[in-house]
Amino acid sequence: MHLSHLEILQFKNVSEAKIDLAEKVNCFLGNNGAGKTTLLDAIYYLAFCKSFFNPIDSQNIQYEGGFFMLDSKFVLDGEDERIYCGQKRNEKKKFKRNEKEYDRLADHIGTIPLVMIAPSDTDLIREGSDVRRKFMDGIISQYNRAYLDTLMQYNRLLAQRNAMLKHLWVEGRRFDETAFEVFDEQLHVCGTEIHKERVKFLESYLPIFSNFYELVSGGAEKVHIQYESHLNDESLIDLLKQSRQNDMRAHYTTKGVHKDDLQFQIGEHPMKKFGSQGQQKSFVIALKLAQFDYLKELKNRKPILLLDDIFDKLDDNRVGALMKLVSEDHFGQIFLTDANLHRVPDLFKDENVPLKKFKVELGAVEEMKA
Repeated sequence: MHLSHLEILQFKNVSEAKIDLAEKVNCFLGNNGAGKTTLLDAIYYLAFCKSFFNPIDSQNIQYEGGFFMLDSKFVLDGEDERIYCGQKRNEKKKFKRNEKEYDRLADHIGTIPLVMIAPSDTDLIREGSDVRRKFMDGIISQYNRAYLDTLMQYNRLLAQRNAMLKHLWVEGRRFDETAFEVFDEQLHVCGTEIHKERVKFLESYLPIFSNFYELVSGGAEKVHIQYESHLNDESLIDLLKQSRQNDMRAHYTTKGVHKDDLQFQIGEHPMKKFGSQGQQKSFVIALKLAQFDYLKELKNRKPILLLDDIFDKLDDNRVGALMKLVSEDHFGQIFLTDANLHRVPDLFKDENVPLKKFKVELGAVEEMKA
C-alpha cells in the first residue's frame, strides 16, 4: 500500500500542490513555517477524515479562501483507489472513495492505516489522561469498527447521564432511580466491552513497544506501561451504583472507562518526572512504531508512516538507529520533514531505497532532482 499522487488546494498554508510520490521514502525539506507539516497533515486527513492538529474543519481552509480540497491516488492491494475530500465554508464536508461519497465518515477509518510521529506526541507523557485514552482508541478503531461504534455510543450515553446530573442540581429536581438504572445498565454494557478491548489490545501491544524502545534507545534503560482502570477490579454497574451520590454532588459521572489512563514509567519512576527530553522522545517514537507493527499484523498491510521533525532532542546515535530501522523492508512508505536540506537524504544514501526530495517554500512544493 502506498500514496502515489497528492493534490492540494487552499489547505492551511499550502495554496496549491500537485506531486507524484516515491513508493518508499519522501522528504519534505525547507524552513520552519514553509508548509512541510501541512503536507503531512493532508495525508493524515485522507486517512482519518480530520486534521491531526486542528479538529475544526473550517479552520483548515486557507486564510480568506472559500474552501479546501484534497485529492489523491492510493495503491491498495495492487489497485488504484481515489480518495477525495472537499470542504466549503459553512457547508458539510464531502469525503469520497472512488467517486462514491461516504454516508458515515467512520466507515472510512481503517481503510488507509497510518501512523504519525510529531513533536506534539510528547503530550502523551505530559498532558492528561484523555490524550492517552485517545491514543489507545485511535489504534483500536483502525482495525475494529465495532469498537468505534461502541465508544461513540458510550460517549453519547455519558453526555446524557451528565446532563441529567447537572439538571437535577440546577433545577433541584427529585432523584429518579429508574432513569439512573436505565443509563447505568447501558453504560455498563458499552463500558465493559471497551475495557475488554483495551485490555486485549495492551496485552499484545506492550511486548512490541518494549522491543522498539530497546532498539531506538540502544537498551540504555528499561521502560514500562501500566493500564489503570476502575474496571480492573470491579464491574461498571456496581461502580456506577456506589458512586451515584458522589456523582450527584460533582454533577458528572466520576467512575467509568472515560477515566482510564496509562502510566508511563522509566525504571520504577514516572517518565513524566524522571525522563530526560531524549528519553521522552524515544518513548513516544517507540509507542508509535509499535502502533505501526500492531496495525501491520492486523490489517495485513504496511501502514504509511509520517515523521514530522523527529530529529529535535534526539542524539546522533538514536537518530541513526531510527533511520536504519525505518529504512528496512519491514516498513512501507515513509514521509519525513526536516529544516535541513541534506540531513535526511544523507542518512538514507547508503540504504539503497527509492527516495524523492521536495523543497517546500512559502507553501509551494517543488521536487528536487538528485
